[in-house]
Amino acid sequence: MNKIPWWKKSVVYQIYPKSFYDANGDGIGDLQGIIKKLDYLVELGVDVLWLNPIYRSPQVDNGYDISNYHEIEPELGNMADFNELLKKAHEKNLKIILDLVVNHTSDQHPWFKQAKKSKSNSYHDYYIWKAPVDQHAPNNWGSSFGDSAWTYEKDIAEYYLHLFAKEQPDLNWENKKVRNEIYNLMRFWLDKGIDGFRMDVISLISKDPAYLDGPIIQNKKYGSYYAGAANGPRVHEYLREMNHEVLTQYDIMTVGETPHTTVEEATKYTAAHNHELNMVFHFDHMHLDYGKNGKFSTKRFSLSALKQVFTNWQEGMAQHDGWNSLYWSNHDQARPVTRFGTDKHEYREAAAKMLGTILHMQQGTPFIFEGEELGMTNTRFKSISDYNDIETKLIYKDFTENKHLSADYAMETIYLKSRDNARTPVPWSAEDNAGFSAGKPWILPNPNYEQINVEKVLSDRNSVFYYYKRLIELRHKLPIITTGKYCLLNPQDEDNYSFLRETDDEILFVTGNFTEKKLVVDLPDSLTELEGKLIISNFSALGTVLKQLELPAYGTAVYLFTKS
Repeated sequence: MNKIPWWKKSVVYQIYPKSFYDANGDGIGDLQGIIKKLDYLVELGVDVLWLNPIYRSPQVDNGYDISNYHEIEPELGNMADFNELLKKAHEKNLKIILDLVVNHTSDQHPWFKQAKKSKSNSYHDYYIWKAPVDQHAPNNWGSSFGDSAWTYEKDIAEYYLHLFAKEQPDLNWENKKVRNEIYNLMRFWLDKGIDGFRMDVISLISKDPAYLDGPIIQNKKYGSYYAGAANGPRVHEYLREMNHEVLTQYDIMTVGETPHTTVEEATKYTAAHNHELNMVFHFDHMHLDYGKNGKFSTKRFSLSALKQVFTNWQEGMAQHDGWNSLYWSNHDQARPVTRFGTDKHEYREAAAKMLGTILHMQQGTPFIFEGEELGMTNTRFKSISDYNDIETKLIYKDFTENKHLSADYAMETIYLKSRDNARTPVPWSAEDNAGFSAGKPWILPNPNYEQINVEKVLSDRNSVFYYYKRLIELRHKLPIITTGKYCLLNPQDEDNYSFLRETDDEILFVTGNFTEKKLVVDLPDSLTELEGKLIISNFSALGTVLKQLELPAYGTAVYLFTKS
C-alpha cells in the first residue's frame, strides 16, 4: 500500500504577517512576532504555517509586489529573523511554506527598471510588451483592480501588461531565462529548508499569444482577461518543467492559486501522474454571492449551490487522482462567519463551529486563516479612509463616481467583501490595540476585539478555538477523514448540509444547520441499523443516534458508524 503523503494529513494555518503580531511596537506585524506566538499555534495543533509574502516590497499591494525575492521586507525583519523562525518552527514540528509570487514583480524590481530602459536591453523581454494598436492599448483587458491592464511607457513607445496594479508588471514566462531565474529563487528558499510554496495566481502565467479582447462582464469598464490568461496554452508545460527542475528534488507541498479553473482543469494541475502541483485553490464557492457588479455585492449565497460546488470538487478530484484544498477564507476574502454563517452575537460561536465542521470533515487539506479559530467577523469601519486595501478604495471610487451608486451602498458592499475584513490585526487581548502592538496598528483593529480575542477564547474550554483544536485532532486520529469517500445527502435542502464519508469499515455522518431555526435531520436508512458514536458537536447531542437528530440554530454534529 502506498504511503499517504504528509501534506494529505496536515492542517495549514495561514499567517498574514503584517497583521499577526507586532513584536517591536512599530504597528506592523513581523517575523519576531510570529516567533513569539509559535506556542499558540502548537496549542491549536496545526501542522503547517503558510506565510503571505515576506520579501522586500514597496507594499503597493501588501507584499504581492516584490522588488527583491532574496531579501526580507525590512518592515517584517531580516534574514536572521527568518532563519530563527524556520529553526524554531521546525523544532516545534511546524512546517513553513512561503508565498511564491511569480506571475509578476514590482515595478521597482531591478529587472523591470532595466526592462523599461530600451527595447534592446537584455531584461526587456523579461516582461510582456506590446506596441500600440491604432494609438491605444493592444486589447481591452482590465486589471483585477479596475483600471486598464496596460500601461504605456512613452520613452520606448510600448505598453506593458499588468493583470493587477500598474506597479505589478507581468513576467514573460515564454522567456526561458525568466523561468530559470524563478527556479533559482525557488531553490534559494527550499535549500534553506522551507517546506513548500503557495503559488500566487499560478494559472495566469501563460497568456494566449493572440491577446484577443475579453468580454465586458459585471458592468466593468474594461474587458475580462481570463479567457486569454487563465489556464493558458503553456501553463501545464511550465509547471511540469518547474516540477522536474525544482519541486521533485524536495519533500515539500505545493498549492497553486488558480482563479477561473474548473474541476476538469484542476485535475490536470493536481493528478499525481501529471507531475505538476499537489493541490490548487479554486474560487467556485467564492463566486456564489457575486452580483451584477461582481464581488462587491449584497447578494447572499444559496446553500444548495454551495453544496453543489463542494460536491463537484469532492467527487471530481477523487475520480481523477487529484487532491482538494479546503478553505472558507484567506487574506483576499471576507470572514466566513459573516459571509456563510452569521455574526449575530447569540449565534456567532455556533456558526463558526458549524462552518469549521462542514469544511474539516471533507476530503482534502484544510487551510485555517488567522482569526478563523476565534470566530472573527467582518469589520464595519466608519469611513472609506479607514480602509487600506487598494481594491477596496478603487471600488468605492468606481461605485460612487462612475456607477453613481450611493456611498451607503458602496460601504455596505465593502463591509461584506473588502479584503481588509481579513487583514485587521489578530486580537490577542482586550487591551489597547487588541494587544497586537504597543504602537498604532497599520490598520485599525476590528472594533469588537474586546469581545473576540485570543486571551478570552483560551480561558473558555467551550470556545471556537478549542473546537477547532478538536477538529484538527480528529483529522490526525481518524484515517477516514483523509481517505473516506464523500457522498452528499439531500442536495436541494436550503437549510441543512449533510454528507457521508465512507471506507470499507466505517462511515462518518456529518450534518450542519445553516439557519437560526431548529431542524430535524433524518439519518439515511443505511445507518439506522448500525452502531454510531458521536465524535464532535457544538451542542449537547445524543451520544448515539438511530433515526433522527434535532439540530439547534447553527448546530452541527459528526457521528462515526462501524459497519457490522
